[in-house]
Amino acid sequence: MEGKEEDVNLGANKYPERQPIGTAAQGGDKDYKEPPPAPFFEPGELSSWSFYRAGIAEFMATFLFLYITILTVMGVKRSDSMCSSVGIQGIAWAFGGMIFALVYCTAGISGGHINPAVTFGLLLARKLSLTRAIFYMIMQCLGAICGAGVVKGFQKHPYETLGGGANVVNPGYTKGDGLGAEIVGTFVLVYTVFSATDAKRSARDSHVPILAPLPIGFAVFLVHLATIPITGTGINPARSLGAAIIYNKDHAWDDHWIFWVGPFIGAALAAVYHQIVIRAIPFKSKS
Repeated sequence: MEGKEEDVNLGANKYPERQPIGTAAQGGDKDYKEPPPAPFFEPGELSSWSFYRAGIAEFMATFLFLYITILTVMGVKRSDSMCSSVGIQGIAWAFGGMIFALVYCTAGISGGHINPAVTFGLLLARKLSLTRAIFYMIMQCLGAICGAGVVKGFQKHPYETLGGGANVVNPGYTKGDGLGAEIVGTFVLVYTVFSATDAKRSARDSHVPILAPLPIGFAVFLVHLATIPITGTGINPARSLGAAIIYNKDHAWDDHWIFWVGPFIGAALAAVYHQIVIRAIPFKSKS
């Protein structure tokens, strides 16, 4: 507990009560070490076991994510009414709860991305190399395909008749509605990821303990509550791809581009907003 007391003292002394908790520190020296930007290409990673272990962790996490969440969606759809099942709220909790659990389990190994959009946002912020980003995205997509495939293998007929968890723009909504929902939903998720894992914030608010996977999972839960009626909620290209490939019906592919373009735009906007505005990276003067 001694280390915790030092953290509390540091937070209380460096940022006194006149500064509201959760606001940016104004002035003063940095009390944390800013990690250097990740290299664009790091050949040494390819010969490191930790690199491949991280990829395996991303594969397994996305596999489990698809398996549990698709089964939840199917369970709701096969019920006579929403009231006789967990309903939309239950689906949202399944997605958010699984992200919470899986990020908690894999954060120390791979960072717990479990989503190509998250990986893309962190790549833009120079938090990981292009080599690792591509490897993660491939393993996430493979994990999602296998997760959906196992569900279909166990319950082929229900899987095909209940939609297989595939994302589509629902009747009554336009493609623009779907794209907007995916952009904003992914922005919320990736912005939360940046905020929950920011070393600068952790140092500034060290007297406010936080378990990073909790706000990330909660963000996923809230986004699902808002956008399930619109698109079934993608905000994760690997999740959408895995379900679409295994379900493989024409209507599952009609709007599939939305579930890649939307999340990638949302992730890019979140990366720019967090790095330029929230972290206040100064612009270099040409003079």
